[in-house]
Amino acid sequence: MNKTIHVAIIGLGRLGMVHLNNITTYGKGIEVVAVVDKINARAKEIASEYNIELFSDSPVAICKNSKVDAVVITTPTDTHGELIMEAAQNKKHIFVEKPISHSLEQTKAILEAVEENDVLCQVGFMRRFHPKFMEAKQKIDQGAIGKPIYLKGFTRDNPPDKYAMSPKRDFLKTSGRIFLDLAIHDFDLARYLLGSEVKALRSSGKIICNPFMEEYGDVDQASTYIEFESGAVADIESSRNSPYGFDSGVEIIGTEGAIQIPTIRDYEVSVLTATDRSELGSIFPANMEQSYLNEIIEFIHTIHNRKESPCSAADGVAALEISVAAQKSMDTGETVSISPEKSVQS
Repeated sequence: MNKTIHVAIIGLGRLGMVHLNNITTYGKGIEVVAVVDKINARAKEIASEYNIELFSDSPVAICKNSKVDAVVITTPTDTHGELIMEAAQNKKHIFVEKPISHSLEQTKAILEAVEENDVLCQVGFMRRFHPKFMEAKQKIDQGAIGKPIYLKGFTRDNPPDKYAMSPKRDFLKTSGRIFLDLAIHDFDLARYLLGSEVKALRSSGKIICNPFMEEYGDVDQASTYIEFESGAVADIESSRNSPYGFDSGVEIIGTEGAIQIPTIRDYEVSVLTATDRSELGSIFPANMEQSYLNEIIEFIHTIHNRKESPCSAADGVAALEISVAAQKSMDTGETVSISPEKSVQS
């Protein structure tokens, strides 16, 4: 496919607008021809502002529209699976924000719909496309640190409702909880950087700062210890309690060296407080925006070149399986094994 890809943005929240702005700014080989939001007036307003031809409050109607070649899905987690299948059945290529579904039981049908309809599906694990993590992966693959044997990763999110970029209580209620919504990024990145599948894991967590999360069966601080088929192990920290804003980092130890990305924030400092904003940069690191642009550019190239996505539906399912296992481990207090024979393939 060498023609311009006509894409629909389904969901006009924060990430939907990020992708809309990136596509309209980049503009090479892709054009937004439709926007969808559950509030029709919102869709109409955005369509008018960006001079977009089609708007609707019905994802199904837009998926059936012959003017649309591909969709970008940024709706709530529990809608992802159905929308992927609807798009696939209408021969639309798919970019979907993580997770690929809220349900492992649904993933077999999702993979079958994507394969049977010969469409491409990319899952939005944008950290694979962050320049620092891309460089780390390249160096690992080149053998710069020998065989990877240990990874330590973390994600620290803005405290709920504290900043403009903070997750809202209403979002957390339906997010799928800390492993499915937050830790899943680190699970995917660990699997990607170490180049191995997960063998077993053990997770724990508690509520430290946000008592309301008990109502949602969630926690605001969690840790996961992961064993990989390669023999490597990983420690993952997941937090909703970062007083200085969003942060993420990773360290990979190999048999011949190490790669350290202590933070993806604009500035590296030894002391972080909520009062010293001048050193800390923005509440949400500006360089993360490059990740969102890079993943959309890759989506465009994947469609044009008819190649497998570097962050495929199968990758999305693998990350979901790890997240579900982590939740089960925290709930039961037990180590959970993940069979090499993936449940979605049985």
